[in-house]
Amino acid sequence: MTGLSFLVSNSDTKEPIFYTEKKFATPRTPEELLLELEQFFSENKELESSLEITLIYATNVYAPVPLSLFDETKTSEYLKFNSKILANDYISHDALESVGTVIVYIPFVNINNYIFDRFGSFQYYHATTVLLRSFLASEKHTRDAKVFVHVTETHFDLLVLKDGALQLCNSYSYRTPEDFVYYILFCFEQLKLNPETVPVTFFGSISEESDLFQIVYQYIRNVSVATPPATATQNLTMEEPNSNYLLTLSL
Repeated sequence: MTGLSFLVSNSDTKEPIFYTEKKFATPRTPEELLLELEQFFSENKELESSLEITLIYATNVYAPVPLSLFDETKTSEYLKFNSKILANDYISHDALESVGTVIVYIPFVNINNYIFDRFGSFQYYHATTVLLRSFLASEKHTRDAKVFVHVTETHFDLLVLKDGALQLCNSYSYRTPEDFVYYILFCFEQLKLNPETVPVTFFGSISEESDLFQIVYQYIRNVSVATPPATATQNLTMEEPNSNYLLTLSL
């Protein structure tokens, strides 16, 4: 709701060949978002030749549900206690069967219809699904706990992995660096993680020079900021390459 990002890559080599984005000063409604989307396609002809489309919804309206407890007929039940939803909201889900987790979320029907009318069939996921698939695959043989934090300008997603399994997956809204570090330390406390030893990897809209990173480093010693692989951004002009780390995971 706070911006749009587009990444076009070569279908054979997966090498990125075009990137553009727009950030909004205030969150948009789904109707306003569609108008912005239509304008983007009219102004960027590079987006017209795409053969395979993947749409990623990066919102904080989602819930991870254990696969063993998931009931497709009760999807609204998983969201209504933590998010404001409407009776006519369409609710979707992404199944991560290899890790026994389902991500339940609300896509925007008007956006999906627009993309389908323009390109035909396509795939769509929640951003958390992309994150979990990537990190669970890379950390499946890691026994020690690790924390991954995906940062946006308004909220962050926090994942905790241990013994190759998901321990925590949640999102937190923040306004100040103090908000930011409070939620992270609260998660450490609840899961009994040692801030002196457990590594925390940040990615997204954060740098080592930012106030967010600096305040976390006062309390957690093993912190770092991940950067996209050079091959994912070398041909592109990005003002903040790290803020678009999520898109490079989808290649």
